[in-house]
Amino acid sequence: MRTHSHSIAPVSIAAALFLPRGCGRAPIIDVDGSFMPSWMICLVGGLVVAGILQWQLLRHKMQHRVMPTVIFYPSVVVAVACLLWLLLF
Repeated sequence: MRTHSHSIAPVSIAAALFLPRGCGRAPIIDVDGSFMPSWMICLVGGLVVAGILQWQLLRHKMQHRVMPTVIFYPSVVVAVACLLWLLLF
């Protein structure tokens, strides 16, 4: 029984050379001379949208429809942050 280990070597070498290329550009944004990870900007955007949503629900007296709020608002923050990440970066 003979194994073909010599055919796996070129594939592993190619993978070792080309896979690290995805790490070449870090998602960092220059904000006033200070480098900030872009996920923080997406998180702040999610917090702002969740705050506006809560304000609108309170204004229209619809807060009781989104129970439990301890799950709803963090889910909105995560969903909006991920959506912003996909759209912007």
